[in-house]
Amino acid sequence: MTDGTTVSTREKGSSISRVMEIIEAVAKAERPLSPADLSFQLDIPKPSVHRLINQLETDGYLLTSMRGLILPGNRMHGVALGLLHNSRFKAVRQAILTQLTQRTGETCGIAIPNGTEMIYYDRVQTDWPLQINLQVGSHTPSWCTASGKLYLSSLPKQRRLKIINLLPMERYTRNTITDAKTLEAELQRIKKTEVGTDNEEFCEGMVACAVPVLDSSGKLLACLFTHAPVIRKSLDELLGYLPILRQAADELGRLIDDPDDDQP
Repeated sequence: MTDGTTVSTREKGSSISRVMEIIEAVAKAERPLSPADLSFQLDIPKPSVHRLINQLETDGYLLTSMRGLILPGNRMHGVALGLLHNSRFKAVRQAILTQLTQRTGETCGIAIPNGTEMIYYDRVQTDWPLQINLQVGSHTPSWCTASGKLYLSSLPKQRRLKIINLLPMERYTRNTITDAKTLEAELQRIKKTEVGTDNEEFCEGMVACAVPVLDSSGKLLACLFTHAPVIRKSLDELLGYLPILRQAADELGRLIDDPDDDQP
């Protein structure tokens, strides 16, 4: 005869494991998954999947779209940001950015996607008197920034087209792309080069470039950028720093993907 407490503990452990499997699958999915997709992929009975999804949605970890597809919720995004901001990683992350800023002579930072915007997550600023002052936490549009365009280019084509056709595409400068067809052509170019550029498209007199920070599966986690006033550096001059930008992006990717890598 099986002890009731043992059965209850086993069932609780199984439910926790399944919850974590669902969260991991949704977080890593290249496209939104349906409950049926999750049931098949994780070998979890459909009734259990629906029950767990409902609970995770109630708790704010998941969202269900109008088509019934499962998306990350605000609390899942909060967990991801909290992990990135953890003090265990902050010192190494700041060291990487500081070294990169010293080598480029320009402000360097990390931007992360947030819906149709990008958030300036971290940065190290230069000591030049003339600089573009965008604070950590600033929200910037995706269609006219180096990091934003790089992120959009990384999305599956159908999802990307749907997004850019819904973007407000407000004009910020004379160079801002405000046409969806032109933007898609630009994103296709960026997808091939894996380099986002901003040629005075967001701020008059500012140029920028960005490279992806990838996890071990090749998924974009964040964007590493540098920007400068055109009076000091041209876009071509910034692009000359691509080798060291990519090297720093690789280091950041390893830091995020394997957080124990820096432990003694």
